[in-house]
Amino acid sequence: MSGESDQSLVDRLRAEIGGLRSAVGVPDIELVALRHLRDVEVPQLVAVIEAQAVRLAELEPLQRFVDVQDPELLVVVKAQALRIADLERRLGAGSDDSGIPSSKESIEAKARGKAERRAVKAQRDTDTSSRERSKDRKRGGQPGHPGRGLVRDPDPQQRARLEPPAECRGCGGELSDAQDTRAAWSQIWDVKVVPWRTEFALPQRECTCCGKITTAVPPGGSVNGISFGPVLNAAAVALTSFGNVPTERAATLVAMLLGQSVSAGFVDRANARLAQALTEAGFVDAMKAALLAEPVLTADESPVEVVRPATDEDDEQAGGQQAGDEPTDPAPGKAVDPAPGKAVDPAPGKAVDPAPGKAVEKAKPGAPHVLVVRTPDERLVWLSGLHSRRHADVTAFLRAYTGFLIVDGFRGYQTLLTCKKPVLAGIQQCCQHIFRRGKGVGKLGPGRLQSWAKKITDVLTEAHTAVEAAKARDRSALDPELLTDLRARYDAAVEFGITHNRHRPWDGDGNHPGYKLANWLKTYADQVWTFTRHFAVDWTSNAAERGIKPAKRHQAVSGYWQTDKTLDRWCLNQSYLISARNHGLSVAEAITLALAGNPWLPPIALPALAAAA
Repeated sequence: MSGESDQSLVDRLRAEIGGLRSAVGVPDIELVALRHLRDVEVPQLVAVIEAQAVRLAELEPLQRFVDVQDPELLVVVKAQALRIADLERRLGAGSDDSGIPSSKESIEAKARGKAERRAVKAQRDTDTSSRERSKDRKRGGQPGHPGRGLVRDPDPQQRARLEPPAECRGCGGELSDAQDTRAAWSQIWDVKVVPWRTEFALPQRECTCCGKITTAVPPGGSVNGISFGPVLNAAAVALTSFGNVPTERAATLVAMLLGQSVSAGFVDRANARLAQALTEAGFVDAMKAALLAEPVLTADESPVEVVRPATDEDDEQAGGQQAGDEPTDPAPGKAVDPAPGKAVDPAPGKAVDPAPGKAVEKAKPGAPHVLVVRTPDERLVWLSGLHSRRHADVTAFLRAYTGFLIVDGFRGYQTLLTCKKPVLAGIQQCCQHIFRRGKGVGKLGPGRLQSWAKKITDVLTEAHTAVEAAKARDRSALDPELLTDLRARYDAAVEFGITHNRHRPWDGDGNHPGYKLANWLKTYADQVWTFTRHFAVDWTSNAAERGIKPAKRHQAVSGYWQTDKTLDRWCLNQSYLISARNHGLSVAEAITLALAGNPWLPPIALPALAAAA
């Protein structure tokens, strides 16, 4: 060490180490941490890595199994996701975006519709909703409403004078010595129900030729018996055929309101008598002739419940009356004596067991429906029962129709144009149905991809507005450039819907609803736009939908019809009562006239078909 002392050497080494530490800049505490990392943590990490390697080796066989099954599992997962999306869409569907009636909407759909109406109202800041009353709007008639108040009857059935007031309404003083000034008036309108029974003496004469005794014909046709008059018959029919009240409850209401107990059988026979009177008077033929003479009609159909539907055997023609269930009314000029010993028919609604050894008849294929054919202004309506929704059954009555028909998209009506000798002038597809389908498609997404359906709604609404404006100016056609522009926008939106939904996955049968709707709009484009070329044609079948509601309401209250014949009878009576009421008759007047043998018959007008063109 060249004579250098140990102490000095130690000092020099410490100085050099301090210089190195200063140059490196590593504090002592970090050196301690590095040593801990080297001696403790690194071995721990190595142990973890080795454990993971062992675990991966154990999972390697399972991974190979997943790799093989993954494509199949992926297909199942995608299908389930589409199925869940479809179910969520159906649960949220309402009357505004599907064919579900408002009475069967879910709570969620009703809440959604209410929220949407509130949002539209808040955006427009006006009371535009007919379902929700504005907070600022008072109840009752609004300013400018003509009102429907009662008018004083100048010739009342009874006049009475009340005692003069005894005290002043102002100061409470005595008015016994006061003089009369003038008289005010007040009328009370009411109805007095008075039981009225009339007995007829029926002369009998014996024929000098054959010795047969002939009895005079009473108004009710019952000899040595009791029958109910026109008021009770009208009440029974009005409650059941028009008011959709069940038979037994109708009998109860007649007794409560009119004070005369009647049976459920009488109520049912009253409806049968009305149907028989209408058939004998030729109402069916007159109604069909009047409808076939109209330039524009609208049609719709709806399924109904029938307990005992028709069988394959030919049905008996009973004029809307069940064969064997009710006695046939006497023909004019003939009296009917009650036949002693006649077997009692089973009560309505009670099943009859077949005779021993007789095979049970099978019902006809298909589900019973009610078809409604109506004028767009709702003057005339014809309801008829159908065994099924087969094309031939639905279009049977309309095969001779030469005007324009407004329908809801049911393909059966297309056979009226594709048959060997078509006579139909044209078809208008209901735009309201298109709006509902478009709204349902618009909710499917993804994002705003299905906004093309909203464009269809907008362009058809603009076309309808343009048609109404043209009719207000007494024009017979739209501006050609405007119609061309509207149709071009329609076609562009339809092509967009086809292109972007052609290969879009969808759960269930068939293609994506957007693709179905777009293709349908393209196929029947000319029928969608009929109302823009023929101004007499309405753009919706709302009149027919309103005409089918009585059948749905009757089924909701009563639940079903017993047979096809009772369904036909109800349809016949309903057609007569609604049409007669729309021509100024009250329901009671229409029933009374029909039971008296002089029913209201629809006028047959023969307008030129060119008016519809």
